[in-house]
Amino acid sequence: MLNETSINLGNILLSFSDAIDLIDQSIAAHQMRTAFVTCQMANAAKLPLEATQKIFAGSILHDVGALTPEDKIRLHDFEETNVNIHCIRGAKLFGLCPLLKESSEMIRWHHKPWKEWTTGIDSKDAFESQVLYLADYLERSINRDQYILHQNEELVEKITSMAGSELHSDIVDLFVDVQNREEFWLDLVSPRLYSILLHFGPFRRVDIEIDQIFSISTFFRNLIDFKSPFTATHSTGVSECASILSRIFGLTTNEISLIKLAGHFHDIGKLSVPNAILDKPDKLTKEEFAIIKRHTYFTYMVLNSIGGLDHIPEWAAFHHEKLNGSGYPFHVNSKQLDSASRIVAVSDIFTALAEDRPYRSGMQRDKIESILKNIAQNDGIDEKIVDLLLENYEEVLLSVKKKQTIANAEYKDIIAASE
Repeated sequence: MLNETSINLGNILLSFSDAIDLIDQSIAAHQMRTAFVTCQMANAAKLPLEATQKIFAGSILHDVGALTPEDKIRLHDFEETNVNIHCIRGAKLFGLCPLLKESSEMIRWHHKPWKEWTTGIDSKDAFESQVLYLADYLERSINRDQYILHQNEELVEKITSMAGSELHSDIVDLFVDVQNREEFWLDLVSPRLYSILLHFGPFRRVDIEIDQIFSISTFFRNLIDFKSPFTATHSTGVSECASILSRIFGLTTNEISLIKLAGHFHDIGKLSVPNAILDKPDKLTKEEFAIIKRHTYFTYMVLNSIGGLDHIPEWAAFHHEKLNGSGYPFHVNSKQLDSASRIVAVSDIFTALAEDRPYRSGMQRDKIESILKNIAQNDGIDEKIVDLLLENYEEVLLSVKKKQTIANAEYKDIIAASE
């Protein structure tokens, strides 16, 4: 039941952080490792649990303002010439989410060197931002091809050399005390770090209910969509379309709300797809399309790692499957595709056809209707769901466009803030 739906906040933050860093092995678990360091420092400073949670929430998602995979890789490799852009965008994104907005200032200033601060280190914003500055710099400095205990002394020297200029000396001293255990370094690079932070992190006993789940789903929907101007409102449209069709279809209020969440989450796997492919104005090559095919696999794996989401992983991840079993990547067929999965699939196709894309403008009704009917007649999508959409076309289109207009305004505000 919907009113019984709850998930662990640490679980969802870790899973989505992991999804963001899926794009390349060179940055895998970057945000998770950074959050581990900040958590260790917060604990050593004997901060209250609430303050530690605030630092963890900011750290585990601190690079969300780097909207594209290419942006994230440049940042991690110290190749980005203007680090303020992702700080500004990240702070704006955090500010839109009630659950995360308290961490927005540390996101905004986490690349600000100490020599540019005019407040004391006892200021919360300065302390939190400096802790994140250190942790982020440390993680990016690690050579992933070298055993960690063969480089930790050199890493400590690099950090201590920054005292007084880039980092406040108190922050450096705090780190020096924390790192003085081999356990710290081995945990930092452990493949079990997700499990360590899930079971021993500051959110291990914090569950959120449906209203807060929607708040966090909207935040991640924006991360997914805002990576490209061509998809800036796509998940918003899919979610709205699916919820309307679900209501008309006769599903329960609980099911409608869960399908709406599935719409928000359905493209999370696209965080792993380079924008050079997503925004390509020409037909994709076979190799490029093979990369596209992995996005729904990642959607399923990420959502399936979050306990309490019921059928949402299937409803979200099966939107490119077909009734005849020829879809991707799981090749499930009509026997495994329930009504909710079929509704999300139709909603995804409809929304994509109605939107502008790099290679074409949004289509008019006659063209959309022709394509949907043709796919349905070839046993790709559910003909009854298609008929339901076409019978209520104007209502669906109007509601979808209304929601997309709001999302597009948020997207433009975030982009404009950093220009």
